[in-house]
Amino acid sequence: MHKLVLLPLLLLAACNSEIYLRDGVTDGDSFYLAPQAFEDDDPVLQSWVSYSLMKSACQLDIGGPVPARVSDYSCEYTARRHLVDTWEEQRLEHTDAADPYLDDLIAVQEAGYLDEYTVRYFGRKEWQVPIEVQVDDFSRWQRKHLPRHRPRTRIIGSWGYHQR
Repeated sequence: MHKLVLLPLLLLAACNSEIYLRDGVTDGDSFYLAPQAFEDDDPVLQSWVSYSLMKSACQLDIGGPVPARVSDYSCEYTARRHLVDTWEEQRLEHTDAADPYLDDLIAVQEAGYLDEYTVRYFGRKEWQVPIEVQVDDFSRWQRKHLPRHRPRTRIIGSWGYHQR
């Protein structure tokens, strides 16, 4: 099942050279998945692979001189949403899978605060955030439901230069 989830993302990464090589220029705008992404079917790892692929593809799509440094609300939110979706699918297939952080993120999404979570923990002042995002409401919810929560990010791969 998890291979079906990642297959479209891997095909996107493998086939769309426009995303991974911008304008034919090799200026450090390539994202490489770590070998373990292909070798290890650990459900937690594969959930973070989904996050890494979504975020890097979005950063590369936005472009700029150093895509690895692109920070954008929609990139981070979309990647976190895919992280949660993949984790939910992984838990269906691997009923013994456990990860407190990812379980907390599911609770955040189920409460309707994934946008707010993204802005609260990862936001930058230059982000263009939708007006309906209510960080104060999330903060009140979080104090009650996730009082000692620590945000996490795992990138399963690295940025580098395209090798010819």
